[in-house]
Amino acid sequence: MRFPLSTPPAIPAGTLAAGPQPTLAAGDLVLRPWRASDAAAFLAAYQDPEIRRWHTRRPASEEQVREWFEFYRRAWRQETAASWAMTYGGGDALGRMVLGGMDLGDGVAVCAYWVAPAARGAGLASRSLRAVSDWALGEVGFHRLELDHSTRNHASCRVAAKAGFRPEGTRRSAAVHGDGRHDMHVHARIRGDD
Repeated sequence: MRFPLSTPPAIPAGTLAAGPQPTLAAGDLVLRPWRASDAAAFLAAYQDPEIRRWHTRRPASEEQVREWFEFYRRAWRQETAASWAMTYGGGDALGRMVLGGMDLGDGVAVCAYWVAPAARGAGLASRSLRAVSDWALGEVGFHRLELDHSTRNHASCRVAAKAGFRPEGTRRSAAVHGDGRHDMHVHARIRGDD
């Protein structure tokens, strides 16, 4: 059950679902919705030990990946999340960028990402995070975007900082990974941040 807001929503319902999920571009970087043909690359990425270390939910088959892709399409239509393939020029999927947990009333959402091993070290994640957050905080009208990562995930911390997400603190023992509970660093970018 949803209770009515006593204030106007930051983003009116229907704003996102009025059109297809956009493709976002920044130079040679293109963030596009997932295609059925991306299933093998998506599944292969989840075989990487680093992605497995930080992501406890992972697909077991290409069929399951395609089910995830359908979930992503429904989430866009329901205005709860968006998931993009990170690519160069719209080609092969090299990573995943998510804008999830969308609260249109408050104008808040959560970001998450991973990059396939062969594409790491080129700034793909930070550029993708910057592109999605520029779009979300600008054109769409979100006010605040958040992300968190294990305090042990130094690469994710660098991505957040490069994309303009400021550190806000640590949530103690907030997430479970394969090796047990982790403290989580919290970062945020709000409209008006550089």
